[in-house]
Amino acid sequence: MTWIKICGITNVEDALKVVELGTDALGFVFYEKSPRKITKEKAKEIINSLPKEVVKVGLFVDELEEKVNEITSYCNFDILQFHGDETPNYCKKFPQKIIKAFRIKDKESLVNIPKYEVDYYLLDAYTEVAPGGTGKTFNWDLAEEAKELGKPIILSGGLNSENVVGALEKVSPFGVDVSSGVESSPGKKDYKKLKEFITKVKGFGI
Repeated sequence: MTWIKICGITNVEDALKVVELGTDALGFVFYEKSPRKITKEKAKEIINSLPKEVVKVGLFVDELEEKVNEITSYCNFDILQFHGDETPNYCKKFPQKIIKAFRIKDKESLVNIPKYEVDYYLLDAYTEVAPGGTGKTFNWDLAEEAKELGKPIILSGGLNSENVVGALEKVSPFGVDVSSGVESSPGKKDYKKLKEFITKVKGFGI
């Protein structure tokens, strides 16, 4: 069964809908330039409303180690996701499980990935505009190649209910991560899109 993470959660209502539909993990964005950014206080309020078995992920972009630790301790995240230019050494400094995101532009984008001794590799689309959440896809042939690098692959970048089955057929990743593809507006999830997306992922391969 494909692992499902819904990212960019900003309110309790959306979080509870996502959980009700059977997702595995929720992502909370701590990046000032993101339209889905959240405060640690709001994230903790949402987390306190969730079942314990739901995986909570804190997403950071080139953040100070001290600030990551402060927010993580306050919110009690299970996994940390680093979505910027963090070094392999930086990613080793935290006791939590780590998702390192890589923005995939071409074959050259895969070269540095094996240097990272993390738990999961997340592959997102490269754009010059933002580090993620842009709704753009990338060449999934490269995601297939990345599977040979020895870590579970989480596929991201422009996924939605219309293309996710094709992505699963092509790549067969460990997990999928979606944000803008299940929104009515940045930071506000669309229940119909969520349901369609999660239903298709859960039904894949059955």
